[in-house]
Order: sequence, then C-alpha cells, then structure tokens
Amino acid sequence: MTETSIPRAEQSLDEEETATLAVDGDDTETDDDGAVDDDTEADDTDTAAGGRVKKAVSEGDLFRQSEIAADYVEGLLDILDYDGDIDELVAAGRPMVEVVGERLQNLVGQRGATLEALQELTRLAVFRQTGTPSRLLLDVGGYRANRRKELAAVAKNAVEKVKEYGEPVRLEAMSAFERKCVHDVVNAMSGVASESEGVEPNRRIVVRPAD
Repeated sequence: MTETSIPRAEQSLDEEETATLAVDGDDTETDDDGAVDDDTEADDTDTAAGGRVKKAVSEGDLFRQSEIAADYVEGLLDILDYDGDIDELVAAGRPMVEVVGERLQNLVGQRGATLEALQELTRLAVFRQTGTPSRLLLDVGGYRANRRKELAAVAKNAVEKVKEYGEPVRLEAMSAFERKCVHDVVNAMSGVASESEGVEPNRRIVVRPAD
C-alpha cells in the first residue's frame, strides 16, 4: 500500500471561497455539544424504531445560524484585536461565515488546526442559542478554498497511482473537512473508490480500485 503525504497549505488573503461543498455520508456522528462532522449529510434525529431520519432545516434557520455565528466571530476578533470583514451566508445547504482581511494567519494555524478549533467553538455558540447541531463552515482568509484545491491535486495523484499499480493508496491523517474534499474528487472519477479508516485525530482515507 502506498503512503501519500499532503502538502502544507499556502495562504491567500484575497481569494474568497467559491466552491460549494457536496455532501456524502462518511462520518455521521453528532457530538453532545452540537458539533457535526464536516462530511455529514444532514442533522439526524433518532426514531422510536432505532433508525435515523433526516431533520430538514429551513433556509431561514440556516441563515439565522450564520448570523449567530458571525456575531460570535466578531466578538472573538474584538477580543483578539484582529481586523476583518465578516460575511454570513448560506451555500450548498449549510450556513457559512467568511472572514476576509490581512494578518489573519494566526487564526488559521498550522494545517488549519486553529481554524478547526474556532469553527467548533462557533458551532457550539450556535447550538447554545438554537438547540440545533450546526454544520456551519467557518473560513478565514480564503484558507478552505485554497486547501480544497491542494487536496484535489492530492486526490488526483492518488487516483493515478491506484490506476497505474492497481494497489490501494493510503493518505495521511486528515480533518473531516479535508477528507470530505478528497472523497468528492475520488467519487467523481471512474474505476476508483475511497473510504475512511481509523479514529480521530488519525482518521485517514484509503483510495482503492473500485469493486
């Protein structure tokens, strides 16, 4: 099995995220604090029979979540004495908050670790006000858009190796957001499939020949 590393993201402070996020069902766990993995399809509710049903969230509710999140992020920026323009929106059926400005690198951190932590805090703030687990996506300085492009290249490279050698390629550990980006690319290509293995923070993707 081939091991493939992921390059570290280079930051662009000008480029806004424009790609939408398609959804699959790779990770479906919802935490007690209202956090939801980035690659879940929807908020689920247990049924009496023990199954799970999709709980629809209206466009208005999603935008309300983005407004709550934007207020929370604005408060954080004030406390940290950072300047940035904050946009709240709904895209691909999920609330989003984008922070655009200069000198925001410290809010992203290495491989987006700080950004992921801020996103979870923001989701928790939304959950506390609404009582609904949120799939909010937080971006700072266009990091996620840039990272998505890099991960697309990683996924395509893995697919090429799988097709050339006929053996699975095991990628290094990724966040749920990163795994989602790779799954989207692999699932759009013929002759290959992808699956996640392991547990956080060492959960990773294996790209293999399709059955």
